[in-house]
Amino acid sequence: MVSRKSADCSASSVAATLHRIKRLQTDRRYRDAQGACFIEGVRNFVHVSDSRLDIAVIVYSEKLLTAPLARKLVRRCRRSGVETISVSPEQFREISQTHRASGIGAIIRQRWQRLPSITPSMGLWVILDRVRSLGNFGTLIRTLDAGGGTGFILLNQAVDPYAPSTVRASMGSVFQQQFIRTHDQALSQWLQQHQGYVIGASPDGEENFHTFTYPKNTLLFLGEERKGLSPKQRSLCNTLLKIPMVGQVDSLNVAVAGSLFIYEVLRSRMLHSSDFRDN
Repeated sequence: MVSRKSADCSASSVAATLHRIKRLQTDRRYRDAQGACFIEGVRNFVHVSDSRLDIAVIVYSEKLLTAPLARKLVRRCRRSGVETISVSPEQFREISQTHRASGIGAIIRQRWQRLPSITPSMGLWVILDRVRSLGNFGTLIRTLDAGGGTGFILLNQAVDPYAPSTVRASMGSVFQQQFIRTHDQALSQWLQQHQGYVIGASPDGEENFHTFTYPKNTLLFLGEERKGLSPKQRSLCNTLLKIPMVGQVDSLNVAVAGSLFIYEVLRSRMLHSSDFRDN
């Protein structure tokens, strides 16, 4: 028999966790200070489990959660010592930001890498300063994952890979990519040390992006949607490439432009790499 005191403590713990989740969803400063974020949905939960991310708390609703795999993963996490909290359907819907609540969510630790721990030759990296739409950023993350890329180097605090809208748009790919936050000077020194070759995407590029042979240590630098690359950012680039446009528009959505570049790099590497040709 559960005592009234234990029941009250349990209810208090649930209320505190739900409050924390709401703050993680809406308060960027709190999210950064906690070094955590909240994810929901069966797809995201499976990706998190597969990626071996540090799960702090699992919140689920027995009645809403019908996916057998997700229920199995909840049991496995509970056995391994992860805190699991069962809530009512109504309580879960309070924190759900999806059209149809799946009944599964988790507070996870954000995962960041340090710039000195990587080299330009470790896959394909995309450098970003800022984006106007976090949904566009999520799309870029998803495309880079699909194109075999490694991660993003972020030059200031403006871009948040763990914002709810970014996570949703990435369709789980945010958990497969690496993220580094740094600044211009540190990036410049790192590029010189490792001989990184930076391709800047710009409408006034010297060459079309599909005629260029991309080096193995290529990094893509994508500018802000409206203003493009700043003079300081352009100085970090070894060359500027353009996407040919024959219509009336003079620029592309950053997610579209970035996606085209990512697949052009992949295509170029497939053509010039024996590793790709042998597969």
